[in-house]
Amino acid sequence: MDIAVNVEATDTSTPSHSSKHWDSSNKRVGSSPRRSADIRLIRRHPEVYEPCDDSFALVDALLADRVHLRGLKPSFCVEVGCGSGYVITSLALILGNDQGKAYFLATDINEAAAKVTCDTLAVHDVAADVIVTDLVSGLEKRLSGLVDVLVFNPPYVPTPDEDVGTDGITASWAGGERGRTVIDRILAIVDMLLSNRGWFYLLTITVNNPGEICHLMKQKGFASRIVVQRYTQEESLHVLKFWRAVATDHSDSASVSSTSRTSRQQSLSQRLSRLVSFK
Repeated sequence: MDIAVNVEATDTSTPSHSSKHWDSSNKRVGSSPRRSADIRLIRRHPEVYEPCDDSFALVDALLADRVHLRGLKPSFCVEVGCGSGYVITSLALILGNDQGKAYFLATDINEAAAKVTCDTLAVHDVAADVIVTDLVSGLEKRLSGLVDVLVFNPPYVPTPDEDVGTDGITASWAGGERGRTVIDRILAIVDMLLSNRGWFYLLTITVNNPGEICHLMKQKGFASRIVVQRYTQEESLHVLKFWRAVATDHSDSASVSSTSRTSRQQSLSQRLSRLVSFK
């Protein structure tokens, strides 16, 4: 049964991935700093998912929430399933240069995607670490309670379960039954990953039953809203945002002081920088 979702902001407008001229200093020539990644500069590979309607919807959701994101002043941001690097690059640009203390981490199960993401980050003069792993496998304990912004454009297309997590580009869209196999895996660990003030942005389509997803997250103590809803010829896209309904301690890391938390994040970023597959 579908559960009603609190819709606070809905956008059905044209994606904001405009093509402008940029210089190497990350600014539009003669204008203000770039708001998101330049689609013309995104690196490509035949086995890597290219930015499409879902990618644009997710970035537009981040842009719509830009004032709130900058007000949050996140210090640890993670994108799971980075693909071409369009979203993680855009997130870093949206937060801006005044967010220089923020650490950015991107993961992907596809090694080719990790390489492409690094190239996309570099051409936009954005710093982030990229790790080849399945979701955040092997990083759970290190990331526990530290992530202020978590972003995921999951493989959401309904497919046979045996297609999930296969090599190459198939892993970027094969989502198993109802397109929920990978989505449900990330939902199971969001509570552990997010900091006490953390936000989670998740892209879904109608067949994934976003209302049910919001209901499941509500049972875990999360409030939710739709940031962007967009209709394409093939599907209805929903970008969901989740945050803790009541700020409570969910892990040892959530109860430490701000100074201790910052110290732990800095230590973690240093260790991850030594472990990353690509930089």
